[in-house]
Amino acid sequence: MKVDVVEKSDYNKLIQIWEASVRATHDFLLESDLQALKPLILHQYFDAVALRCVKSNTGEILGFCGVHEGNIEMLFISPDVRGQGIGKILMEHAIKYQGATKVDVNEQNQMALGFYKHIGFSVKGRSPTDGQGKAYPLLHLEL
Repeated sequence: MKVDVVEKSDYNKLIQIWEASVRATHDFLLESDLQALKPLILHQYFDAVALRCVKSNTGEILGFCGVHEGNIEMLFISPDVRGQGIGKILMEHAIKYQGATKVDVNEQNQMALGFYKHIGFSVKGRSPTDGQGKAYPLLHLEL
């Protein structure tokens, strides 16, 4: 496995990973919210971050991370390979090479919160709503 730069031609694979990952880990999201986010992520958010991915030895994208101004804006792993260290590889790369020191996590996603705490992040604040103003509280974490 290796960390690689994401190309625009990879976006369709990334959105598939995003949706599968969200369905596996964000059971608190309404279907309507997921469907509203999908085109925003594909057509706006991917372009707003520095994207890196982990590829298998055969070149298949297994997960990806997006960083903007030191913030990890997205980290999604294909559910088929979750728990195999791909998230950790992406996080280590984001911290070491992209200067990532902050991340926001949905308060309801205790699995993600535990993952980030294991990496070394700690909660520094909380917002009652997410970036779209929805009632999905965010925890603000920093290294």
